[in-house]
Amino acid sequence: MGGIVAVVDPASTFAGLADILGFIFLLIGVQWMVQAFAERPFNPYWWLTLIGGILMVVLAFWASGQFFVERAYTLLIFVGIWALTKGVTDIVRAFQIRSLG
Repeated sequence: MGGIVAVVDPASTFAGLADILGFIFLLIGVQWMVQAFAERPFNPYWWLTLIGGILMVVLAFWASGQFFVERAYTLLIFVGIWALTKGVTDIVRAFQIRSLG
């Protein structure tokens, strides 16, 4: 049924998907900020995760406030920034684990 609605009204489908993606950005950003403060006692690079979380929350609010035409390009850029932030954080963590032994 959802596939039929997506074919019949793709504009509303994209708007709904964009709203859901903005909400996911918000949840991921909050989770990253909580994780950063939880790792603070033993992770000297906790601030990197905190900055990533703050960026995700800002991107979530910015994505939800965009107009429909700009939202498509904005969301593609945001997903790229999300992947880049996650990749940099994972690389830093990998080097931290390697330095432990």
